[in-house]
Amino acid sequence: MSDWRIPLSVLDYGAEETEAAQRVLARKWLSMGPEVLAFEKEFAAMQSAEYAFAVSSATAALHLAIHAIGIGPGDEVIQPAINFVAIANMTLYSGATPVFADICSLAEPTIDPRHVERLITPRTKAIVPMHYGGNLSRMSELLDLCNGRGIRLIEDSCHAIGARYHDPHGRAPHGRMAGSIGDIGTFSFYANKNLACGEGGMVVTNSADVAEKLQMLRSHGMTRSSWERHQGRAGSYDIAMPGFNYRLDELHAALGRSQLAKLLGGNAKRRELLARYRAGFDGDPNWIMVFADAIEHSSGHLMVALAPSQQARTLAVHALRESGIQSSMHYPSILEFSGFRGRFSQTLELTHEFASRAITLPMHAGLRFEEVDEIVRILRAVR
Repeated sequence: MSDWRIPLSVLDYGAEETEAAQRVLARKWLSMGPEVLAFEKEFAAMQSAEYAFAVSSATAALHLAIHAIGIGPGDEVIQPAINFVAIANMTLYSGATPVFADICSLAEPTIDPRHVERLITPRTKAIVPMHYGGNLSRMSELLDLCNGRGIRLIEDSCHAIGARYHDPHGRAPHGRMAGSIGDIGTFSFYANKNLACGEGGMVVTNSADVAEKLQMLRSHGMTRSSWERHQGRAGSYDIAMPGFNYRLDELHAALGRSQLAKLLGGNAKRRELLARYRAGFDGDPNWIMVFADAIEHSSGHLMVALAPSQQARTLAVHALRESGIQSSMHYPSILEFSGFRGRFSQTLELTHEFASRAITLPMHAGLRFEEVDEIVRILRAVR
């Protein structure tokens, strides 16, 4: 249990998740099996994707995506510095070089296609947009940059599960699900996500060739799973390529299926809360609510506001803490971490400014309007 009076995030767990776990325990099969297969099928149906593979984490999904399209030494992968460090780490582990692009604006902290275009070189192998807070990047423009150049598009959709892309001009891929727009989409089921299993993730694609690689890479490069052999559908197996142990287990998959059934309803509640935050900040010239004009297209994963200054952010965090309200930061710029600071000489002005002023506020389907109103009152008093 949290000691916070108003915590940042609260799990939407109940009898459904208890029953799901009991179902697995009664079957007495814990490793990847029928629950995983059902979860993958249901997830693919929601995504309108041909293939979905459950994995142990979103980091594993990103690692598999990089390997499946052959990223390696000498290649460059363009990505935002406002993100969790997973894709940057996986890029480096592959031997490739992460190239960081700036954000569109302080109110739209997703990767800027105009800056991306300037960063493209003959070594650019992939672009990895991150759909920040559940709000999709400018995918029409990014697809235009990839088409004809042989550049792959990997979507970091960890925040945007259940959200559809909205292009202001109705251009393709308008209306498509986040994660099913590029070559490969990756998702997180970490404990604070809209679909929460504690750990776990999913990787989706519409390419049969990529899917075949993802499936084998996920489990040691094996051609047959333990469940298939247990069912008598395969007596042996082959190792077709070097792979990893990135499988998801039955307990996490069962929880994921229960959470998937609640996802779209939970996202709708989150959008109502975002609208309440927007109404509270309306008319205040000091605070910026990110993606305030695009709430109806968001998964509502995060509620992020920008303080008037870095000093004001510090004061706001303290004021919230004194009232028992939890806050966080999504994210420090990757370029500011000690492990990256000396390796990359890029200067991303908007990224730096955003990271110094952003504050993540409570957001979950069980949050009450009166709690939102209290949070906004506290922040609006800070200058």
